This record gives sequence, structure tokens and C-alpha cells, in this order.
Amino acid sequence: MSNEIATMNHSFSDMQLMAESIARSGLFGMKSPDHALALMLVAQAEGMHPATVTQDYDIIQGKACRKSHSVMARFQQTGGKVEWHALTDAIADATFSHPAGGKLRMSWTFEQATAAGLTGKDNWRNYPRAMLRARLIAEAIRAIYPAALGGMLLAEEAQDLPPQADIPAAPMKRVDPATGEISKALPDYPQAKFTAQLPKWKASVDEGGKVSDLLAMLQSKYTLSPEQLAAINALAKPAAPDEQPDADFVSELGE
Repeated sequence: MSNEIATMNHSFSDMQLMAESIARSGLFGMKSPDHALALMLVAQAEGMHPATVTQDYDIIQGKACRKSHSVMARFQQTGGKVEWHALTDAIADATFSHPAGGKLRMSWTFEQATAAGLTGKDNWRNYPRAMLRARLIAEAIRAIYPAALGGMLLAEEAQDLPPQADIPAAPMKRVDPATGEISKALPDYPQAKFTAQLPKWKASVDEGGKVSDLLAMLQSKYTLSPEQLAAINALAKPAAPDEQPDADFVSELGE
């Protein structure tokens, strides 16, 4: 039964809702619902539950990357083996083998990484052994069983790329599950207006209004950023039993 659940196809609208929840939570480094949704489609195509993207992928500088533990797991699950000869802050040395790609011994050294201009960043200064291990995994597995990476970079490889300017993602269009029609993307809530309104919303919540009513109203008209959602949720206070929505409060939300 568990395998059936893991491999069943989820509707596009279901994945959109999951992607939006992941982005709103801010817990997995995926701030854009579009990024999360694109990775969910890849995961589902590979027979995985869409939510596994939070365990297997990172978004770094706008690029989809696989986490090193995920690549190693995929490699070993398909028959790959690794024999470690050395793993220190100075060198990572191992023999990789796979039924489909043969056998290969390879090493990465800190001296090699320094010559390539990689060791100036904090990740190399603070975690040289982990970075050498990841670089070795990426190069060796890409050589003998590239399917484990799926054409992507390892997260540690992406961290070593030169900084790139952030390109704002276009708002994601929603699919109405009842009609199948694509609804128009909601505009972002202007930050200046949001900042001006926040004290008014706080006063209304303090007087008995519900944060859930506020969110329902705002999200029917706008797309809220993770930071805006967090600011609104921070207004919440424990609700009294059988508390009813404040009609005057609801009427003020769209102002």
C-alpha cells in the first residue's frame, strides 16, 4: 500500500497547492512556488512523491540542485558501491563502482580546490572535508553513473559558482480543480502599502479580529510573500472557544 501511495500521480492543482505551502513555510529554502512545482514534476516523473523535493533538492542561485546524500542514495540503490580510502580536511579519496558504469578510483584534494579558486568561501574554510567529499561524489558518479544526478549540479557545486543577480520569478498561475481553467495570477501585495496597513490590522486583531479572516481576504486579491505571511501570522493570538468572525474587521481587510 505504501508503494502505491508513493508512486501514485498527483494532479497538477494538488501539486500547485503543495508548492505554495512549501514556499510559504520558508522551511526548505524554496521561496518560489514555481521552483517547488517544477521540482515536484521532476520527482513525480521519477516515480517519487512530489513532497520528496524537500529532502532531495536545493535551490541555489536560482538553480535546481541535488543534495549530495540524495545522489549517493540513488547511486547505491541502483547497485553502486563506494570504498573510501581517505576522507580528511586535505583529501577525499575513494573507489566508485557500478554495474552499468564500471569502476573508478578518484580523489579531490584541498590543494586542487585551492588551485581552482574554490576555497575562498566560508563553506570551504569551515567544512573542507565535507566539500571535498561532495566534489568527489559529483565528479566520480557523473563519470560512471550520471543518471544519479539527473543532469543537475550537486548543491556544493552550485555554491561554488560566481554570484548571479536574482531574477524575480513570475507569479504562478493557479488551475481551478473544478473547471481545469487557468486563473489569472494575483498581483503581489505592495510592500509599502503592506507596511502602512500592518499596524491597523494588528489593532483589529487585538480587538478580537481573526488572522485567518485577514489572510483569506488578502489572499483572494493578492500574492503574499513569505515575509508578509510571517508578519501576519505573528499577529495571531489564542482564539476563544466558539469565537465568531468580526464582520467590521472583515470589511476592513481589503482597504
